Amino acid sequence: MIKRRAFVVPLAIFSLAASSVVTPKSQCEDLLNAVLPFAKKMLAAHREFHPFGASMKPDGTIALAGATDGHEHPPSQALIDLLRDGFIGEAKRGLIIASATAYDVRVIPPGGTEKSDAIAVELDHRDNYSVIVLLPYKISGNNVQFGETFAQKGRSQIFVGHGS
Repeated sequence: MIKRRAFVVPLAIFSLAASSVVTPKSQCEDLLNAVLPFAKKMLAAHREFHPFGASMKPDGTIALAGATDGHEHPPSQALIDLLRDGFIGEAKRGLIIASATAYDVRVIPPGGTEKSDAIAVELDHRDNYSVIVLLPYKISGNNVQFGETFAQKGRSQIFVGHGS
């Protein structure tokens, strides 16, 4: 029997201009600003995107990450789980202070009555900050139209029991 190894693949490492006041929320916003443009670009170019993420190191450096399980078309949930597991491992070792996991979902936006496609970004910070930011979108022909961003309470899955 062949045993497949799943792993997280670093995509890029960069630093953003630092916010004037550094808070868990502002650091998560920096992560959001790192992942949303890529998700939007993939939607515009390919009408979809595979789950991916980013993490922030203690020095504020942001690293984008992808995941693979060896299959050409893996199920999204498998990639989301791999990303989360990778971030949990890095959090336990003190290598990161925040993480972002981006994936595609269907949600009912505030004030709406019908489900919409949306980019979901789960943001978790070691200092007990967790939120899921959702950006509804609609694809018409070759255009992607984005709705209003909204947020909901996060699940605090990455830094449980090992925050600062």
